[in-house]
Amino acid sequence: MEAADERGARLWYMESNPQGSAAASALAEHAGPGGYDAVCAGEAVTRLYEAHALGLIRLAHIMLGDRSSAEDVVQEAFCGLYRRWSHLADPASAVHYVRSSVLNGCRSVLRRSNAHRSLARAGYQPPESSAESVALTGEERREVMRALRRLPQRQREALVLRFYLDLPAEEAAATMGISPGSVRSAITRGLASLGRMLQESS
Repeated sequence: MEAADERGARLWYMESNPQGSAAASALAEHAGPGGYDAVCAGEAVTRLYEAHALGLIRLAHIMLGDRSSAEDVVQEAFCGLYRRWSHLADPASAVHYVRSSVLNGCRSVLRRSNAHRSLARAGYQPPESSAESVALTGEERREVMRALRRLPQRQREALVLRFYLDLPAEEAAATMGISPGSVRSAITRGLASLGRMLQESS
């Protein structure tokens, strides 16, 4: 069953990826007895991917400082969501599941590679229409990224989820596995620490 799930996840990713060539009919054909359910799962996960993948790649990029690693983490999170789709108690919770998976994937990468230092080299560029693209340019943006990587993990995650993904405290809390009050406290402390570090470096 796990092998079939893995095969289905790969086929889903090929279908949802512009470079892929698999269609929904192929997904059903290769999914085995649960072919129709696999197609439904593939369609649902594809819709979520189209709606949320870019923001999650930005999140992972900020956390990891490496675009390729960020894309790998997000791809694995969505493949994991596909594999677990039939086990979700509520499909409406899928976006929370995949956000948490991305955050956990980033934590794993950072633990394995000591990639905290790579944030100093992060080339993250906010969308042209965002407020960040106006305020955080050049050296100023690099200073912010360097300061952000020096924060404790919880503060860094809370700030990224709140200000880069624009999540309310309740959704950030669900993603991080802590209470909304703890998220707000981490944001307050993180902003204060960022302010001090940026003032010291100016």
